[in-house]
Amino acid sequence: MLNKSLISLWFLGALALFLYSFTQVDLSLTLSRVSIWQEIQKAFQYVGWFDRPLSTYLYVGIISFLFILFLWTIYLVSKNKINKKTLWTVVILVTAILIPSYNAFSYDLFNYIFDARIVSYYGLNPYEFKPLDFTNDPMLSFMRSTHRVYPYGPVWLMVTVPITFIANEIFLLSFFLFKLLNGIAFLATVHLVKKIAEHLKLKNVHLAIVLFALNPLVLVEGLVSAHSEVIMVFFAVLSLYLLFLKRNTLSVISLIISIGIKYATVVLLPVLFIKMFIKKISDGKIIQISLALLIFAVVATSLASGQNKGSEFQPWYLLLVAPLIALCENRLLRFIFVVLSFIILASYVPFLFNGIWPEDILNYKNMLIVLGVIFGLASYFIFGSKAFSKLHR
Repeated sequence: MLNKSLISLWFLGALALFLYSFTQVDLSLTLSRVSIWQEIQKAFQYVGWFDRPLSTYLYVGIISFLFILFLWTIYLVSKNKINKKTLWTVVILVTAILIPSYNAFSYDLFNYIFDARIVSYYGLNPYEFKPLDFTNDPMLSFMRSTHRVYPYGPVWLMVTVPITFIANEIFLLSFFLFKLLNGIAFLATVHLVKKIAEHLKLKNVHLAIVLFALNPLVLVEGLVSAHSEVIMVFFAVLSLYLLFLKRNTLSVISLIISIGIKYATVVLLPVLFIKMFIKKISDGKIIQISLALLIFAVVATSLASGQNKGSEFQPWYLLLVAPLIALCENRLLRFIFVVLSFIILASYVPFLFNGIWPEDILNYKNMLIVLGVIFGLASYFIFGSKAFSKLHR
């Protein structure tokens, strides 16, 4: 009965997030020409764009519900009250529901499609041409960041261009193929988290799975917004797993692929050399070193992304560290990350409520990060230490 209830609640939570995502469909974008769908789309758009207080309340309510459910699932897993079948049913069900969701909180997916389109349709180099160079293209009406040339690695281009070829200029098909790719990479990463947790002989393998796969921040940024970090992180985690299996050549290749997607995981190169040449270092220590380096990458990326206007942290940067925090048996770190994940999702509230980003958004985000860490530390030492200690028994 408990297992069925958990599945049902996660179904409702994921469905609510799925439906809410369509309140954010850009006003210049028509997902389908079918008349009944257009009426439905307009109804959802009205909530997101013209009844912003309601939209904000819905967002806060859905995210709060998902976090409460997340914490309850952590508790149940720690008490061994849900079985393996139930856990994987929840993970796969939530993924399946969120794959076709609209990328409500980011326009990056549209840029991925257009960047690949520059190659597949226009036959030009996206490192030399930017979206704004194609002023007659209808996609420009619902895009952002049209002023920049291609900012990602060549491997990501090799992955995305075939998708636009397959879609054959059908936007909706391109959209869902990109979302499907992220969903597959997400599930593959969850599987790798499980395999590495078993290899490391963690006290609670299922807890590691839950901490990564059902964290609402990961669901929002990884599955709803479908950031390319999901694919980049998959190859980085795969590289570590292959390293633990002593398949060094394949590990190096996997990491090079990850770096070729979005560069940030280049910080893991020293880890491969350390493991290959310092035989006595444990695999658990490798996870800790990798996590420290990726935290550094998040900080460096934040500083670089706001170089002209101050440092700017983006919520999806945390996707880089989420799998390794789940695999690192550090109660305090895990606790802070859970608290930080909830607070960081609040960075979308000003936009959802006002329709524009406030001028002090950089300070607002930085404040949320500091607040999240401080609140996480305080709540951990006040009442979380004993609770989280039980989760590791």
